[in-house]
Amino acid sequence: MGTVDPWRRVNSVFTLVERMNCQGRVSPGTAASAEERSCSWLNPWVFLISVLVIKTAFVTICLVVLLHGGYGQYKNLLQNSTEWHCIPKISADNMAPFSHSSDQPTALQEKFTAWECDSAVSENKGRGWMCCPKGWRRFQNSCYFLSLDMMSWAESEQNCTGMGSHLVVINSEEEQVFLSKQIKPVLKAENFYIGLRAEIVDQWQWVDKTPYNVTAAFWRRNEPSDHKYEKCVVMHRDSEIPNNWNNIQCQMFYRICEAAAVTV
Repeated sequence: MGTVDPWRRVNSVFTLVERMNCQGRVSPGTAASAEERSCSWLNPWVFLISVLVIKTAFVTICLVVLLHGGYGQYKNLLQNSTEWHCIPKISADNMAPFSHSSDQPTALQEKFTAWECDSAVSENKGRGWMCCPKGWRRFQNSCYFLSLDMMSWAESEQNCTGMGSHLVVINSEEEQVFLSKQIKPVLKAENFYIGLRAEIVDQWQWVDKTPYNVTAAFWRRNEPSDHKYEKCVVMHRDSEIPNNWNNIQCQMFYRICEAAAVTV
């Protein structure tokens, strides 16, 4: 659909006013006809109407310029930014899907309203954004939460579940190295629970039922010990990277929760 030129509209108004003024003029010394007197009476109203039309045209021009400029800035912002802090104004029925199917992703979205998003384009994951709750840390397709308080292992898992996540399940050396670097600066915390536990000595199980793989385990030297009371596993902050796992009694320690990142 074609766009009407606002300046052409203004010129048309001026032409109309000029014509009406010419029709309303009476030569000196001549008697004005009834039609001319009526036209002269209408001139003030014509002037007022023309002013309103001109003002409308001017406002239209300003809006067009502002909207065009605003869209250009928004487009550049989208193209040049790779990280966003998002507060979605959406209901629970319209939440963005997670990358895998379970009850936890929906629970995570219900618990948090502020999100931090990174562009997925830079990671060759197609278009869109990968988002974690504000304050969580993203690595690949997962979000991680490092606690500021201590709980037992069972309480830690319950706390993570209450946020729509679970104690972290480590599947690769890259993930292990990332988390080890994250806990290094936390000086007040020495041990962080992960989602690995043994009800029976040496029979290790992950909380999400992922099979325990000894080739993807990152124990400290001389660990795990065979002590029957040391059923829970922590990442030890001061150990060398990446081998910092230690089995320990299930007492009060910090924790790392994990959930799948939201893709939007």
